[in-house]
Amino acid sequence: MREHPRLPTSPGFWRSPLRGPWFTSVLGLVLLVGITVLFVTGLVSYAAYNPDLAPVNDQTPDKGLLGFYLFAWPTGPVWLYRFTQGVHVTLGITLVPVLLAKLWSVVPRLFALPPARSVAHALERISLLLLVGGGLFEFTTGVLNIQLAYVFPGSFYPLHFYGAWVFFAAFVAHAVLKAPTAVRAVRRRTREGAFPERPATAAADSPAPSDPAADSLVSPRPDPPTVSRRGALALVGGGSLLLFLTTVGQSLGGPFRRTALLAPHGTADPGGGPNGFQINKTARYAGITPADTHDDVWRLVVTGRTGTVRLSRAELLRLPQHSSSLPIACVEGWSTADQWWRGVRLRDLAALVGYDGDPPDVFVESLQRHGAFRRAALRANQTADPRSLLALYVNGEELSPDHGHPARIIVPAAPGVMNTKWVARLTFGDL
Repeated sequence: MREHPRLPTSPGFWRSPLRGPWFTSVLGLVLLVGITVLFVTGLVSYAAYNPDLAPVNDQTPDKGLLGFYLFAWPTGPVWLYRFTQGVHVTLGITLVPVLLAKLWSVVPRLFALPPARSVAHALERISLLLLVGGGLFEFTTGVLNIQLAYVFPGSFYPLHFYGAWVFFAAFVAHAVLKAPTAVRAVRRRTREGAFPERPATAAADSPAPSDPAADSLVSPRPDPPTVSRRGALALVGGGSLLLFLTTVGQSLGGPFRRTALLAPHGTADPGGGPNGFQINKTARYAGITPADTHDDVWRLVVTGRTGTVRLSRAELLRLPQHSSSLPIACVEGWSTADQWWRGVRLRDLAALVGYDGDPPDVFVESLQRHGAFRRAALRANQTADPRSLLALYVNGEELSPDHGHPARIIVPAAPGVMNTKWVARLTFGDL
């Protein structure tokens, strides 16, 4: 059965002359660097939520040792989260052609018989299944999430989190096993000519005797070549470049957003005027009505060491007003350019309830009654930063209902969902 040329288990079934150790190794080394950066920036994104501060910040429960806490997320530079999450999302999209080309280049190995030649080989095949399945799962769910296609059987956060650990564990095991072979294959081809114009013959491109696992990549009867390996790499690189150019604008914001053709937030800024910039959810979607936010009804409740105060919007406007130029960044990959926010410093509100020195953590609650992140906790360093505001205005105009009227949180370098809109209550104290 293994030798039947019409079955994928037969080496003769796979006829492309492009496949071989060198071509696969080049793609593998690109993914080695790229996926490592993706994993690190993913962990950084997790840290940005300050998950150890309060359960409401953590959307991935029951993580055990996988949920180790990294550090208190800083408030500077103000573009920090926009950068790290922009790298994560843009790089993930850019690597899609490389990942698909790599899977295409090694697909004969997935059908190789016997399934296991030894215990070590069996473990390698299992790690390969986890690697391929985990990679497809992580890239697919990530792309769907930034396209706002929530078709997951559950919350995106735990699915992507746990999937990332499974995938990266298999990735590390595979890299340890295969990285030396990949480096040798690239060096060997470099000595012979780094970018052959035409695929070599099966004999010329056969693996060295020390690389028996690579024999299933080279076709014993390759078809005549129709493209060079340089052309194949150029096609993959061109696809990645195209995806980069049509995605990166959603993380840069401003005029570059118009280039983000593949992003749901990549069109021109919604509406016009000072409030004409991206939002993640509308007031209507959040169930916020004019009756909830009318000046005669809405009061901000501030609780702390010395008790509770209730402030109308008019009373907030009589407090010292401050301005900050800050962006909004999102785990879905879109960011705004810097906007001018004006309102009351969080540290000044903490002072109203007994915290005249360094303010403590704060628990923020929204008028929004349902949905994730209607509540959020901010660390003391975020509360104390003079740029952290309970914003009442943006770009010289009152906040629109969709941007959080009558008041919203704006904190430097924090994920967008931590900048709670339609704020109803602030509770200061150690959380």
